[in-house]
Amino acid sequence: MGHPVYRGEKPQLHYAGDFTWNSMSGRSVRLRSVPIQSLSELERARLQEVAFYQLQQDCDLSCQITIPKDGQKRKKSLRKKLDSLGKEKNKDKEFIPQAFGMPLSQVIANDRAYKLKQDLQRDEQKDASDFVASLLPFGNKRQNKELSSSNSSLSSTSETPNESTSPNTPEPAPRARRRGAMSVDSITDLDDNQSRLLEALQLSLPAEAQSKKEKARDKKLSLNPIYRQVPRLVDSCCQHLEKHGLQTVGIFRVGSSKKRVRQLREEFDRGIDVSLEEEHSVHDVAALLKEFLRDMPDPLLTRELYTAFINTLLLEPEEQLGTLQLLIYLLPPCNCDTLHRLLQFLSIVARHADDNISKDGQEVTGNKMTSLNLATIFGPNLLHKQKSSDKEFSVQSSARAEESTAIIAVVQKMIENYEALFMVPPDLQNEVLISLLETDPDVVDYLLRRKASQSSCCQGQF
Repeated sequence: MGHPVYRGEKPQLHYAGDFTWNSMSGRSVRLRSVPIQSLSELERARLQEVAFYQLQQDCDLSCQITIPKDGQKRKKSLRKKLDSLGKEKNKDKEFIPQAFGMPLSQVIANDRAYKLKQDLQRDEQKDASDFVASLLPFGNKRQNKELSSSNSSLSSTSETPNESTSPNTPEPAPRARRRGAMSVDSITDLDDNQSRLLEALQLSLPAEAQSKKEKARDKKLSLNPIYRQVPRLVDSCCQHLEKHGLQTVGIFRVGSSKKRVRQLREEFDRGIDVSLEEEHSVHDVAALLKEFLRDMPDPLLTRELYTAFINTLLLEPEEQLGTLQLLIYLLPPCNCDTLHRLLQFLSIVARHADDNISKDGQEVTGNKMTSLNLATIFGPNLLHKQKSSDKEFSVQSSARAEESTAIIAVVQKMIENYEALFMVPPDLQNEVLISLLETDPDVVDYLLRRKASQSSCCQGQF
C-alpha cells in the first residue's frame, strides 16, 4: 500500500520512507524520538488514537480498553456521601477547595485562574507605577513655574481645574497591545487561504472554557505544545523534597505533624500562593503530597485503564515496557504530565537510596527509599479500581495481596523506566502525521517545519 501524497501547485509534501518526510519547501525532515510534552495538542490527540489502535491490534491484554475521559464525574459511594454530609453539618464551608479531592483538570484550571489573576494585578500595578513615573517630569516642571510666579500660578490653576495633563504625557498602553498578539512568524509561508490555522496556533491552556470544548466536538486543536499541566502543589512538593529531602532516611515512611500538614493543606485549598521553604519539614511536605494523590477522585492512572496496566505483567518481559508506553499515551494530558513529574521525582529519590561517598570523600547516608519501597508506598494511590459494592470488600485476602503485588510491580517498572516511557518513537510520530496528511496537508507541513526547527536547535546545543 502506497503512502498518501499531497499534490498541488507547491512542491510535494510526502513521506519518503525510513521516517523521513519532504516538506513543501523541499526540506527533508527525519523524525527522531521526542518527549511527549513537545508534541502539539493536535498530535497528542492523534497519538491517543494511534496508541489505542495498536493496543487493540497488537497487544493481548485480555481486557477491554477505553480512552479515559478528562475530568469525568464519578458516582459517590454511600459512605462518601454520608461523610461529606456529616462534614457539611459539622463545619460551615468558608471556601471551596481548590486542590484536594478535586478532579485533576479542575485543580490545574484553578491554578491557572489564580496565576492569571496574579498576572493581572501585577500588570495593573505596573501600569499605575509607569503612569505616575510619566507624570513626574511634568509635575516638577509645573512646580518650578508656580514658584517663579505665584499669582499667575494661582490664577491658572483655579481657572483650569478640569484641564487634562500635557498632551505629550504618554498614556498607558492598551493591555491587549502591551501583552502582544499571537506570533505567527513560524507560519509566514502559509497561503492566505490557509489563514484559518491562525486560530489554532495558540498555546493550549488547560480546562479553560471546558464546557464549550466538550460541546464542540469538531473544535480546533492547537498546533503548539500543550501548556504543562502539573498542579502547583505537586510541583512545589517535588521541588522542595528534591532540594531538602534526598538524604533524609525513611522519607515518606517517617511520621509527620498532622497539625502542620492540615495547615498546609488548607492554604493550598484556599488558593494561597504557598512557598515551601527550608524550615518546612520534609516529612510534612511528603505527607502532603501523598494526601493529594490519595484524595484524587480518580487515580492518576485512571480506573478505566486499571486492568490493562495490571495485565501488562502477563506479557513477555520484552513487550511490557512498550505496552506501558502505549497505555500512558492514552492518559489525558493533565494525568500524563503530572505522572511524568511524579515519576521523575521518585526516580531521583530512588537514585539516592544507597549510601555513597561524596566528591569530598565524605560518607553520605542514603535515604533507603528504593524504587520498590517507593512503589509500595505510592502504588495504591496511583493505580486502583473503584469499589462499586460492599461485596468487593469481602474478597479473599490472598487475592487482595496478589493484586497489591501487581500494582507495586507496575509502578516500580514505571519509576525505573520513566524517561523511556514518555518518549515518542519515530514510527508512532510517523503514523500520526500520515493520519493527518489526507485531511490536513498544510498542518503536516507546519508541524514538519517546527520539528525541523527543534531538531536544529537541539543539534546547535551540542
